Amino acid sequence: GFIFQAPYLIPFLDATDNVALLPMLAGKSNSESRDRARELLAALDVAHRAEAMPSELSGGEQQRVSIARALANQPPVILADEPTAPLDSERAMAVISILNSMAKQYEAAIIVVTHDEKIIPTFRRIYRIRDGKTEEEVGEGRSTEAKEP
Repeated sequence: GFIFQAPYLIPFLDATDNVALLPMLAGKSNSESRDRARELLAALDVAHRAEAMPSELSGGEQQRVSIARALANQPPVILADEPTAPLDSERAMAVISILNSMAKQYEAAIIVVTHDEKIIPTFRRIYRIRDGKTEEEVGEGRSTEAKEP
């Protein structure tokens, strides 16, 4: 699943259909796909906007719909490029908590690229690039020896 900085929602589909489209393309039934979409929209606190078109959603709501879309097919790997960029601090932490929870539930890996220092400690393993070298941090930020990339 991919989560981009910009939501890239399909402008002529409402929030539910933007999320349900991928499961439908993967062969799931319309009702099963829409049920999954509603479940994810509720988990990301945008169920009340399920029938809204992308142009009617705030930037944060659009991002949460795009996160729901990325999770719709329960992918084994989630690639996220600045997934919390348009979100306020409280919502960002809630979204990261949901991502971590769903990754654990579905045994998926999350690879996040971010500049948001607040969300970094929530991940089990962290890799930082500093001065052309990769540093690995585990758990509470215990840094290991720098390695060449």
